[in-house]
Amino acid sequence: MILISACLAGINCKYSGKNNLHSFFKDLVNSGKAVPICPEQLGGLVTPRDPAEIIKDNSGNIKVITKNGVDVTEEYVLGAKRALAIAKALDIKIAILQSRSPSCGCGTIYDGTFSKHLIDGNGITAELFIKNGIKVFSDEDYLKQSFNNQV
Repeated sequence: MILISACLAGINCKYSGKNNLHSFFKDLVNSGKAVPICPEQLGGLVTPRDPAEIIKDNSGNIKVITKNGVDVTEEYVLGAKRALAIAKALDIKIAILQSRSPSCGCGTIYDGTFSKHLIDGNGITAELFIKNGIKVFSDEDYLKQSFNNQV
């Protein structure tokens, strides 16, 4: 069993109220091989919601701030903790998470300027999963790896 960002399975939980449906991931959920989660919703945020990005201060402290300047760090941290609790309860060791998201991004995230500029880093949930021994893949990396293994 793996954990997967719910938006990848077609669940309308993105900040915009839409999803990031990919049939491969939807099939994983529908076949019972994956459990969908949305850390933002688990943290109490509504859908749709203002877009948010991670910002880092000079000391390395991070916050998650919406485009309108609202600090939603607490909700993101709570959602990550709840997602981790689900993963632990189900003994999940692998997660496939939405690229670039302030929750789920793995390897690269937006830089906090809302200019679509990417920087190295992980989202709040991805980082917590990694620190707790869960192997995290971005959706894009997982698809590339799956494709390469089939060729």
